Amino acid sequence: MAGLSKNSPTPQALTVHAQSRVLEVSFSDGASFRIPFELMRVYSPSAEVQGHGEGQEVLQTGKRHVTVQSLEPVGNYAVQPVFSDGHDTGIFSWDYLYYL
Repeated sequence: MAGLSKNSPTPQALTVHAQSRVLEVSFSDGASFRIPFELMRVYSPSAEVQGHGEGQEVLQTGKRHVTVQSLEPVGNYAVQPVFSDGHDTGIFSWDYLYYL
């Protein structure tokens, strides 16, 4: 994602639903999404998953039961989840969460 613009929707609420393994995000434009942890883990924007350029993506498998142990804020533009499999390097911007 290219990044935030002044018109980008921003989260009004982030709720981790541990039992159903989804992140619920409500945005300033009224949109609301329930993003499965598995999807977040498989499409993590980290270099470990996405690589350092086009065509370098690494297929993530066996992530069906992954959970989010914590969500750390990153400035005013993103969160960084800590997943139960130890992955903690993906920074999920508001635009990227909206995209997912």
